[in-house]
Amino acid sequence: MTSAFAPAFAGFGTGLSLIVAIGAQNAFVLRQGIRRDAVLAVVGICALSDAVLIALGVGGVGAVVVAWPAALTVVGWIGGLFLLGYGALAARRVVRPAGTGLDAEGGAAAGSRRRAVLTCLALTWLNPHVYLDTVFLVGSVAADHGPARWTFGVGAALASLCWFAALGFGARLLGRFLARPAAWRVLDALVAATMIVLGVTLIAGA
Repeated sequence: MTSAFAPAFAGFGTGLSLIVAIGAQNAFVLRQGIRRDAVLAVVGICALSDAVLIALGVGGVGAVVVAWPAALTVVGWIGGLFLLGYGALAARRVVRPAGTGLDAEGGAAAGSRRRAVLTCLALTWLNPHVYLDTVFLVGSVAADHGPARWTFGVGAALASLCWFAALGFGARLLGRFLARPAAWRVLDALVAATMIVLGVTLIAGA
């Protein structure tokens, strides 16, 4: 039973490590949660968008690997190097923090649901890092799981849903915690460790 769900757990951990980072999208979701402004719509857009992009990554990269098995080696090396790079950047933030937490109080006052939806869509679909994280990195790690790659993808999508739901609906509690630079140093340390382990695993299996 545990082995059957192992790819899902791996996907959950990978997805969470990629999503948890100080950024405009997370700040926006947290801000909307604190203001209690269109929270359900914003969380839904972020989670659904990630699920679609993860599916594209798992299906696209997986299809390439099936059609050309040697691509698994190429994808493994490229994905592994990217993950090691991400891990190194997270580790650098632990050693040399920016000194600021996630600012959820700035920006314009609460507006219409339409404005919140459009802003959320822009922050999600116009951010090139989103495509790198969900389509390529998640897709490349998922491809390493072979036939279980879709289970891995479900785990990654579930991680996205849990994270954005926690940010949006738990904003009143999380806002104080995430506003502290020390909190992000702890998160970055966990992200760095996860990324480096995944990167080494991908390269070793390539």
